Amino acid sequence: MLRIAVPNKGSLAETAALMLDEAGYAVRKDPKVLHLLDSRNDVEFFYLRPRDIATYVGSGALDVGITGRDLLLDSHSEATEVAELDFARSTFRFAGPTGRFSELSDLEGKRLATSYPGLVGDFLAEAGVTSTLVKLDGAVESAVQLGVADAVADVVETGSSLRNAGLEIFGPVILRSSAVLVTSPSVPAGLPTLLRRLQGVLVARQFVLMDYDLPVALLEQATVIAGGIESPTVSPLRDPEWVAVRVMVRREDTNSVMDELYGLGARAILVSAIHAARL
Repeated sequence: MLRIAVPNKGSLAETAALMLDEAGYAVRKDPKVLHLLDSRNDVEFFYLRPRDIATYVGSGALDVGITGRDLLLDSHSEATEVAELDFARSTFRFAGPTGRFSELSDLEGKRLATSYPGLVGDFLAEAGVTSTLVKLDGAVESAVQLGVADAVADVVETGSSLRNAGLEIFGPVILRSSAVLVTSPSVPAGLPTLLRRLQGVLVARQFVLMDYDLPVALLEQATVIAGGIESPTVSPLRDPEWVAVRVMVRREDTNSVMDELYGLGARAILVSAIHAARL
C-alpha cells in the first residue's frame, strides 16, 4: 500500500486535495482527520504540516508526498523531487533598506532574517558569502525595522509588503519554487500509477478537446493550425466533401485556434473540457 503525505493546511493543502480528487483518490471531508485509508486505490493518506512532509518522506517513514520545492530544499532531507505539480508558485529574493544593498556580496558579515535557513544558507555558501542567519517563522519583513536583522530573504509576490516595510529587492533570485511530488530514497512500487494520474490531471487542466467540421480539401492546412498530440482524429461525414475533426488544443490557445480554423473554413467548432487524460 502506497503511503502518501499530504499538506494538512496552508496554501498547498486545498489545491493538493483538489488535484488528488481529480486523480480519482479519496479525500478527507473533515479537516481534523489526519489519516485516511483509500483501499479502493491501495493508498493511505497522512495529513501533515507542509514543512514536515519532506522529512517524513526522506526518512522512509512515508513513501511519497506533496510539498513545496522550497520546503524540500530547506529540510535537507533525503527525499527527491520527481515531478512539478504546477501550483503554489513563488519566488525567493533578498531585500534590504532602500539604497543600502545592491549585490549579494554586500551581505558579507550582515544579519539576514529568513524562515528558510537551510535553503538560504546553502545559497549563500555556494556564493561564498558569510552571513548570520536569523530564523523567524514569518513576517520577516519586520525584522529590519525592529533591529534584529540587516536584511531579509523571503517569498516575493508583488513586493508590496517589502516596500511597505521600507525594503527593496536586490541581488539574484534565490529560488523559483512550486508544489512538487517527492519520493523516499527507495522508490516505492506504487509511484508510477500515482505519477501518471497526477500528470493526467495536469494535462486535463492544460488542454481542451476541439471538434469541428471541415471541407476535406482544407484538412492539411487545418493540421498546421492545430496538429494535436500525435495527429487529429478525422472521421467521415455523410457529405463526402466534408470530415469531422477532433484535436487536443492548449487551453490558452483555444480562441485563437478557433478564429484561425473558422477563417480557414471550419464550421460547427465546439470546445469541451477534459476531465482526465493519459498521454
